[in-house]
Parts: sequence; structure tokens; C-alpha cells
Amino acid sequence: MFASTGKWCLATWVTVVAAGADLLPGPAAAQAAGAPPAAGRLVTGRTAAAGSARSYTLMVPDAPPPTGRRALVVMLHGCTQDAADFMRGTQMNTHAAPHGVFVLYPEQGAGQHPQKCWNWYAPAEMKRDAGEVAIVAAMVREVTAAQGIDPARVYVAGMSAGAAMAANLVAAYPELFAAMAVHSGIAAGAAADVMSAIGAMRSGPTADGDALGMAVLTAMADRAHAVPLLVIHGRADGVVSARNAASLVRQWLVVNASARHLAPPAVPARHEAVEATGRYGAVHEVWTSADGGMLVESYLVEGLGHAWSGGDANGSFTDPKGPDASALILTFFLAGAT
Repeated sequence: MFASTGKWCLATWVTVVAAGADLLPGPAAAQAAGAPPAAGRLVTGRTAAAGSARSYTLMVPDAPPPTGRRALVVMLHGCTQDAADFMRGTQMNTHAAPHGVFVLYPEQGAGQHPQKCWNWYAPAEMKRDAGEVAIVAAMVREVTAAQGIDPARVYVAGMSAGAAMAANLVAAYPELFAAMAVHSGIAAGAAADVMSAIGAMRSGPTADGDALGMAVLTAMADRAHAVPLLVIHGRADGVVSARNAASLVRQWLVVNASARHLAPPAVPARHEAVEATGRYGAVHEVWTSADGGMLVESYLVEGLGHAWSGGDANGSFTDPKGPDASALILTFFLAGAT
């Protein structure tokens, strides 16, 4: 994202896991069982589409997926970051590799934005078959085909500008993704220029969540389908107001319930406080449809600013005291895998 002073600052996209909850067996569990944690190798590439091109880094896991069906998590970094920084800060590779999950890191270059921000607020960059969403969509298709990824097990996550980009990407290409996660982000289509972007960051979108949801359904057209959403936001975020979390929740309740031909629920199916010794607490909500389908899950994290929750201090814009966002994202994604 960027600050209203004109100084560009971090943006990324992510999720949070309750500290101490063994929701997903990971490297620590593998070591406790006497086996070293599964690792992966990094490969790089470049994809051209819509008159431009972007580079990427892909983590190829050494471990095979337990089901035999390969999955892919797309991670969209924030402003001032690159793939290496985002990998260090999120530690997503460490979480994903033991489960045979591939992780793709598209990179926004300084040639496209001085601070390497995704241009999430520019209409030319968010429409299907145009701009940055088209480039990332082409990259996803390319990697999915080349690596034998199951197309039904492709997921996207990001933080801040990368989070807003992820929401735009799913609105434009819903058929490519089975679920998404948005950390410290903004609703799809919530801004159309720099000034409206600054306004949304400060106070939330001017349009309500219902209107934003209907706009996404219109953009999806006959490709509309439910894409479950995980929202993570710091209640102390001074860059992107936590009001945006509520807007995102409502937008995708409308989209996902409508795609299932149902009315969006008025109240969450689950509402609870999550506490852990030595870590920030959170308010956790789960929204399901009348037929039991997952619509939206959210964590509002007390004390967390504009930073990847539970991230590694060796990466930028991280806060180790938050619940582990990468673990929660992966848990959310794989819980819906069939």
C-alpha cells in the first residue's frame, strides 16, 4: 500500500493461525518424529502476457503430496518487497514443503512501480484479459501446466497491496482459484485511482460491502462460483484501516452465497476469542451458508499493526508476536481440498 504523505510503504497478503494450535503438522512435528523437515528447491521464470512480463520464483517441494494431487499456493508480496524477502518473512515454504505444496511468488518490478507495489487501485490493471491480473493469471496457468498441478487445488494469498491484488485477481479469474486469503487488504474494486485508494486505506471503501459484492458478481459473469475467503487483519493497523476487514467479509459473503444460490448469512456460525500465552489474541469468526458450505473465515488480531502475523523478523513487515499466518492460510486452503 502507500501512505498519504506520498511515501510508499509495504503491502502484502496473508493469514493467521492460533499460536500453539497444532492445526497442521509441519516441520516441528517432522523433527519430533525423528525425520528432518521436508524441503524444496527454488526455480525462477518469467511470464509474458497483456503486453508486459513479470518474473517469478517457484518453490518445488521435495515431498510428494499425500493425496498424489499437487497443490499450488500463489503468494503476492507487498510494496518494497521481492520474492526472497517475502519468503523469509512468511516462511510459507517451510510450512508448505512437508505437504508437497508448491509455492509461487510473482514479482512486481521497480519498472512497474517505484516501490514495487502491485497497482491494485488502477482500473487498467484489474480487468480480465488486461494488465497485472492477466499477467499473474497467465503465470498461474503456465506453472500449473508445467508442474502437473491439479487445477482444482490452486490458491492465492497476499498482504496489503498484494492482498488487494489477490482479491482483484479472483474477481477477474474466479475459475483459476479454489480459495483465497487476504491479510491487511482491501476489497476487490474498492478504489479506482490514487485518491480513492488513500481514502479506502484510511477509512474503508465508500461503497458498502453489498454493492462491492454485486460488482464482483457482475465482473465474474457466467464464471461466478464460490471462492472461500480467509481474512486476517491487525486491529492496530495504522496503514490499512481494520474497517476494510469488515468490508471484505461482507463483499465475499455476498459473492460466495450468491454463487451458491443462497442468501448471505446475517450472523457468523462461529464467533470466539482466541488467546495464547506470549502472543496477540484475536477474534475469530466463521461464516457458512445454509447448506453448510464455507463462505468466509476471519481473524481480527489485537495489537497487530501492518505486518505479517507470526512472521519471521528476518523479513520486512513482520510481527512474530501474532498468530502464525502462514500456518493458518495453509490449514484453510487444505481443509477444503478434496
